[in-house]
Amino acid sequence: MRRKTSFRRAIIHFSRWNRKGWSAFASMHREIKICVLCVSMSMISSATLTGADKKDGAEVDSTRNHILENAQVTSTRAVRTRSIVPQTTLYQRSRNEAAALQSYEAALRLLPAVDVRERGGLSSQADLTLRGGSADQTMVMLNGINFTDARTGHQSHSLPVDIESVASISLSEGVSGAGALSGAINVCTNALYPTYLRAELSAGMYGYLYGSVSGAYSTKAADYFAALSFRNSDGYRYNTDLRNYNAYFRATAGDARVGTFDFQAGMQNRSFGSNGFYAAYNPDQYEQTSTYLASLKWNYALNDLDLSASVSYRKNYDRYEWKKGTPTNWHNTDNVGAEVFAQYSWIAGATSFGADLMYNHIFSSNLGETMDSPKGKDGRYKKAGSRTSANIYLRHKKSWKVLDISAMGGASFTPYGTAALWSAALTVRPVQGLNVKVSANQSMRLPTFTDLYYTSAAQVNNLDLVPEKAITCNLGINYSISNWHFSLGGYFRDIRDRIAWVWRDNLEVDGKEYTSVWHSEQQTRMYTYGTEAMVSYRPDRGFLRNITASYGFIDSDEKSKILTSTVLDYMRHKASLSAEMLFLKHFSLGVSASVYDRYGTYLKYEFDSDGNPVKDENGVMLTSRVDFNPYFLLDLRLSYAFALRKTVSDDAGCKLYVDVKNATNTSYCDFGGIMMPGIWATAGIVITLPSK
Repeated sequence: MRRKTSFRRAIIHFSRWNRKGWSAFASMHREIKICVLCVSMSMISSATLTGADKKDGAEVDSTRNHILENAQVTSTRAVRTRSIVPQTTLYQRSRNEAAALQSYEAALRLLPAVDVRERGGLSSQADLTLRGGSADQTMVMLNGINFTDARTGHQSHSLPVDIESVASISLSEGVSGAGALSGAINVCTNALYPTYLRAELSAGMYGYLYGSVSGAYSTKAADYFAALSFRNSDGYRYNTDLRNYNAYFRATAGDARVGTFDFQAGMQNRSFGSNGFYAAYNPDQYEQTSTYLASLKWNYALNDLDLSASVSYRKNYDRYEWKKGTPTNWHNTDNVGAEVFAQYSWIAGATSFGADLMYNHIFSSNLGETMDSPKGKDGRYKKAGSRTSANIYLRHKKSWKVLDISAMGGASFTPYGTAALWSAALTVRPVQGLNVKVSANQSMRLPTFTDLYYTSAAQVNNLDLVPEKAITCNLGINYSISNWHFSLGGYFRDIRDRIAWVWRDNLEVDGKEYTSVWHSEQQTRMYTYGTEAMVSYRPDRGFLRNITASYGFIDSDEKSKILTSTVLDYMRHKASLSAEMLFLKHFSLGVSASVYDRYGTYLKYEFDSDGNPVKDENGVMLTSRVDFNPYFLLDLRLSYAFALRKTVSDDAGCKLYVDVKNATNTSYCDFGGIMMPGIWATAGIVITLPSK
């Protein structure tokens, strides 16, 4: 059987299916033409989806490859969350392959709904925040499995996958209950072909070196995908060196009789110089983390009944050094999860029941309650903590030709008591191509172990914290016509019991006096609202392959003079323009330009001529409050791609590329006083060898 594909991803035609199974199809990585119908990335048919879900193009995860007479597509099942709002696609590999992307965090940076705040180059330490929230309020999923870190949101982004392994990234709005106060990001992995081998090598400024090997193998019974990579850099300034190693494996197998099993496992090891990362006046900080994760998911469909279950595990080690070479904090975190789901489709609609359970445990040098006897090597773990939380819910959805109505109710059970879990959504399709969605939901998040327990010379903890709670209302309008797509949205979030690290010049806790410290506090209420707009154009042919423009705006009622570490430093304005152009047959140019304007202020420390902090007569470091400045970033990728005609496959291809990040050499920071890299150029080669 011969696939008529090419390295330049031309439109593929096919005439009939070659295999039947429980799942339907999603056209991954390329445009598929069925007679006169074009399907691109978003058409899904599954027993778990209603008519509205199919129209909205819900995101997908669990992979099975199907071979057609003249082409290959990848079929998948829908990712389920407690949200009744269809997921929004943020990134697609087939549409963004020409962009200068070196991490999946970089793929999200241009999007109006996402704020990627970095402390160092190459996403060595990055916070992922959604619509004015914080990193602790964002759930991070890998193929629909929740791998959010319970210790701190700073580690939640540490997934063992490179951008080459990521097929798509989606946003889940309105995830009710405990876990995702501002929303959830779902990263989906997938192979390029049923069977192939891919290798990439790149190098550049600041001692940058990157290498990866990935591949897939498919049989009639199962599909396998694996990827290995390393990324090293000497750093763009003192003590910003980076070492990052990833390993990832995924396998899917099964049939209609027993259902489909989806297994994934991965590990990541990172070490990086942390110049000013957690205290802007200290250039000698250092951190090393190791993350191990695994999950197993089962899906089974029987007529109108659909069942699924999953179990997951994530372990994270963290070693922080206030001065490189002298370990200060040790953390060892375990996160165990389980989920069950059942849906029955009948004449009145689709009725679903779901439940999930999460257990978190930590051994630490300073987080948790003091243990009777220390644990770990040399007794490094002196404290420990644990908690269990659960959600149960019942939801129903009814779809008509132009209207969908859905609602959900349930409860969240946490150490802080029982809370309501609810959401409601309405979708209207008045004319072809136009989709209007309105939704409201309740959500909350538990204090992290860091919020509750972290204390140092500059931080004071707070054991009296309770969960943050929020009610969020969303309005979204999407319209597609010909090669154009338009979207416009707005949201309003009412947050109660908001948690923040607040700067206090003078503080008294339990009769003890503190001076110039951060204190974990709970504010009563905060209103956040925002708007987002996007327009994209993808012509069928010609020099310009695609162009997208977007804008996001966020504001809140919180105008107080208190200084917080991150909560009020939201991205007030973000505008971006990205385009891909093809020329001279084999060349492509990807351009991304963006303007950022962050709200808030930060403390700027004063230094003497020798680089030492300046102190007053009481030994307190001198600081001044500084506003975040707007900045402009320009990223470029020039690539040359061609087929390797003399190899074993006509699909084999080679690509040479040059990336220029921050081409205008802009000086900027996402966190106060931590300057990000200026211009950073790299070059690389990619060789892909699919099997016949």
